[in-house]
Amino acid sequence: MDRRIGTISRGIRCPIIREGDDLCKIVVDSVMEATYSEGFGLRDQDVISLTESIVARAQGNYASIQDIADDVKAKLGGETIGVIFPILSRNRFAICLKGIAMGAKKVVLMLSYPSDEVGNALLTYDQLDDAGINPYSDVLTLEKYRELFGENKHEFTGVDYVQYYSDIITEAGAEVEIIFANRAQEIIKYTDCVLTCDIHTRARTKRLLKEAGAKAICGLDDILTASVNGSGYNDKYGLLGSNKSTEDKIKLFPRECQDLVENIQKEILQLTDKHVEVMVYGDGAFKDPQGKIWELADPVVSPAYTKGLIGTPNELKLKYLADNDFKDLSGKELRDAIAKSIKEKEDNLVGNMASQGTTPRQLTDLIGSLCDLTSGSGDKGTPIVLVQGYFDNFTD
Repeated sequence: MDRRIGTISRGIRCPIIREGDDLCKIVVDSVMEATYSEGFGLRDQDVISLTESIVARAQGNYASIQDIADDVKAKLGGETIGVIFPILSRNRFAICLKGIAMGAKKVVLMLSYPSDEVGNALLTYDQLDDAGINPYSDVLTLEKYRELFGENKHEFTGVDYVQYYSDIITEAGAEVEIIFANRAQEIIKYTDCVLTCDIHTRARTKRLLKEAGAKAICGLDDILTASVNGSGYNDKYGLLGSNKSTEDKIKLFPRECQDLVENIQKEILQLTDKHVEVMVYGDGAFKDPQGKIWELADPVVSPAYTKGLIGTPNELKLKYLADNDFKDLSGKELRDAIAKSIKEKEDNLVGNMASQGTTPRQLTDLIGSLCDLTSGSGDKGTPIVLVQGYFDNFTD
């Protein structure tokens, strides 16, 4: 009988992970126990994915706000610091801001508007249009912002992030001044020591600041790149990808974990004779149409993955073939013609009209997004996701 099921995504439950746990063994055991419990088998090219959170937890990759403060002070001087382009997040940035403010006497906080980099809105474009404000050129003081727009609470969290971030800075013992601008160079009018907090545009922002004459420039990826006071660290991403752990501690993005994914792959091969792929994933890469929030607040979707996950899909659009190349066929003839096209497709379909509308994204970004939606971020208790049939096509 023909297979009637394509891609399957399964959340796999596992124990609560603590520092020092043997994560390779836990992942392998949890997947194998799930196959026994639910009565399914593993196949070649299945993908075992695990959240970055459990990897960092097993590594013990944590740091305190005092560690952040000490590193910020050492790298940016501890006087007046410009903190520009942060995302609006209680979980992602607020805890970091507390540590940053502890490492300075004054913080000039420059917020992008009408939204942050990942789409959290301070304002709407309609509000800007009504007020005659050009976000590409106009710089607003806090007083002007309040005069024009008053208090604006986040649609989902109900937080006025302008007030919230201001309070965090003052409670940490620093003076605060808030401006709203979208040109990085504007901060130089206030201070030449700058911490840029954007994620995916950080390289350009650093270049613009350097060209504008900033004396000391750091990104979040430059803070906690090495251990401070015995803390955790991430030598590649620093504070990027970190999350709040407690009121005075963060969990950093996991350090080097390529060995982990490769070891899991080897263990599964030895146990089952199946060659699976393995990856670590964080945020998915997708946008919420209601809140306009782009999910990806991590520096990458996947910090580690096995070789079979390198590349992009190479797929034909079935509806294109059905509506164009084989528009006069139906039934078995249509099925056979499409199957023949798939079996004979080129190794690289870039530029082929029959592949238009397929998703030209990295496999790790696509699979990581699927896994992020499967595992969720709450109490599902499934930080491991098994994806089966992802590499299948109509002929399998």
